Amino acid sequence: MNVTFESPPPGVSDEVRLALRAAELYHLEGATQAEIAAKLGVSRPTAGRLVSRARAQGMVRVEIGITDAWRFAVHTDLEHDLENRFGLTEAVVLGESGSDESPGDSTLGRAAAALLVRRLQRSDTLGFTWGPETVAIAKSMRAKSTRCSVVVQLDGAMTSIDYQTGVDYTLGRCAALLQARPIRLHAPLYADPGTVTALAADSVIGQALSIGAAAGVMVYGVGTVGTATTLFAGNYLDTAVLEELRRLGAVGEIGGRFFDAEGREVGGTLPARTVGVSLAAIRACRTSVLVSGGAGKHEAILGALRGGLGKILITDVECAHWLLGRDSLTSPV
Repeated sequence: MNVTFESPPPGVSDEVRLALRAAELYHLEGATQAEIAAKLGVSRPTAGRLVSRARAQGMVRVEIGITDAWRFAVHTDLEHDLENRFGLTEAVVLGESGSDESPGDSTLGRAAAALLVRRLQRSDTLGFTWGPETVAIAKSMRAKSTRCSVVVQLDGAMTSIDYQTGVDYTLGRCAALLQARPIRLHAPLYADPGTVTALAADSVIGQALSIGAAAGVMVYGVGTVGTATTLFAGNYLDTAVLEELRRLGAVGEIGGRFFDAEGREVGGTLPARTVGVSLAAIRACRTSVLVSGGAGKHEAILGALRGGLGKILITDVECAHWLLGRDSLTSPV
């Protein structure tokens, strides 16, 4: 069967991508409306409307095949391969490449914001780690497009210098637009082990940590191991700790917790000093959304996916090709 698509207009919206994805699921894979709805995180009526829209607006001619023009803008084949390869609920592959200088660029942010609008439920708790990716998501949020119950900060942000993490902006904007209760984690990212234990026992901070760990939806980026990172720039880490992390085989971090090429948390001095969501909690989260791109993040993204640290991936097309090529002969954890 062939599905042919007309040339897309400039700037492909998330709804257009979903309509094309729904059409492929329906025509090529024989999925029912219920299966499409579950796959894409929409209602059954919406799934039916997406398939109908693809046909009615001339996106799809049932032959069925996809033209090069649409394939350049919408990478449903790569999304499907990533989902199968890493056991993902959903992959979103963007035509534009992520930027090494600005890993939380507006393209990734818009895609993640659109995905949250589809998947968030009114009863959900949304947790986020601070960083450029989540700031970009907050900037892309639109007024009261969906709702959730709570928005909670997942990792501490206080440091010894005046460093702008974007936590207040992200928490405030997301809570306001999602009409949710904001929960701030008033704590440092790293502290002495005894202090970390005391913070966990504190009635306010301990509650924030517990709510964050149990969040049904988590959204975050990944960091790398080096001096060109927010953790180093913000004086959270020094060169001695970075050297220790390299010796331990760390390739990336989420919420200040470092993991190796297989997505396993590395040892050393940092785990007992970290205030924030555990990698185990991220792995257990129902809807964990990993948002990251750019060549400098490839190894970190691969390690996270191998370790099950993300059920949904939003990334760029170059990273998608790299992940599938690099991991073709290996198996995720």
